[in-house]
Amino acid sequence: MAAMIDGPRVAAKSRTTKQLVVFLHGYGADGNDLIAIAKQWQNFLPDAAFVSPHAPEPCAQAPGGRQWFPLNVLDPNPAEQWAGLNKAQPVLDAFLDAELKRYGLDDTKLVLVGFSQGTMLALHAGLRRQHAPGGILGYSGLLVGPEHLSEAGALLPNGKRPPILLIHGNQDELVPAEALFISAEELAKADIPCEWHLSTGLGHGIDGTGLAHGGLFTAKCLKVKLGPEAKVKL
Repeated sequence: MAAMIDGPRVAAKSRTTKQLVVFLHGYGADGNDLIAIAKQWQNFLPDAAFVSPHAPEPCAQAPGGRQWFPLNVLDPNPAEQWAGLNKAQPVLDAFLDAELKRYGLDDTKLVLVGFSQGTMLALHAGLRRQHAPGGILGYSGLLVGPEHLSEAGALLPNGKRPPILLIHGNQDELVPAEALFISAEELAKADIPCEWHLSTGLGHGIDGTGLAHGGLFTAKCLKVKLGPEAKVKL
């Protein structure tokens, strides 16, 4: 049985939930790390509920922090990452299924937003769910196991792949910016379209420009029409 996870939430501003945005935090953090983004996005996503679950495992390298799977930050091991993702995916899938059922939504109304290790999981699980999410947004992360993309068959009802946007800082000291281009190239080889944005001068984090691009992308995935004034405020 998959471990149960949960975390901080922000209810739909309209009080009528029509979409769901799930944040997946990075290694050594917890759900509180990303949930503040909801406050910045909810004005133009009034019908979206936001949730940022804590990863299921305590992080040995960050007391009080959590991890989706063990990770050697200084010397990454692709085989260990792959094994960790396959272990974490059922936990996330069970959570997502329960959340969608809670609100009476299907996967097209779901957007996965990851940061660092959370991006690894968002890409891995999002491309392998029974039904593809409406979109996958990844900050400062990478695609693990590109050689296994042939088994990543999640599709939208129209038969297309879910939209993907990857955002990275060109000064990232933990996950080099090169990972962005490698991930995008590997996805393209598997006929999985991917947009990307490189933030100049940014390290391992999220800046205002990245938040704006991510917010617009999320709204587009959820088919939310934004007026010019909303884009300016964003």
